[in-house]
Amino acid sequence: EFADRSWAPLLIVAAYTPACILMFPRPLITLASVVAFGTALGVTYALSGILLAALATYGAGLTVPRHSVRRLGGERLLHMADVLRRRSLLAITALRLVPLAPFAVEGLVAAAIGIRLAPFMLGTLFGMLPGTVATTVFGEQIGAALRDPSQINYGALAATVAVIAVLSLLVRRW
Repeated sequence: EFADRSWAPLLIVAAYTPACILMFPRPLITLASVVAFGTALGVTYALSGILLAALATYGAGLTVPRHSVRRLGGERLLHMADVLRRRSLLAITALRLVPLAPFAVEGLVAAAIGIRLAPFMLGTLFGMLPGTVATTVFGEQIGAALRDPSQINYGALAATVAVIAVLSLLVRRW
């Protein structure tokens, strides 16, 4: 019934921004999106919401003076900031795959240290895609279980968990 409401997609997309600020688990919103709207629309709305939240945190980070970040982070952050700026797309992708800080903080700091918007948004998309796909697989299985419990694909669930575990280990090692 929720998916039949004209405002439901907007609510899902808009929910990600306050969720990232309040540190509410975004995968739960993605799960709700996939269960309500199905795979294609659910993933589309989820990624749209994630990118909107990333844009909002980046925009907020543009208002933070660089000297404040420098003062709070010290020399180690300055070195990290230099690496992040040089390899911005790859670095943001890795940060989103294996978050070292809360989602909102990563966006604020990325803007404050001068990472350009395009690599930041692409890195966010690439980095959030595997988790969103994994949540989608789980969402599909939950939807299937709600319709008919015998339809659960345990192989797909196991393969998703294995792929995410291997990717996480590889990114952490890198």
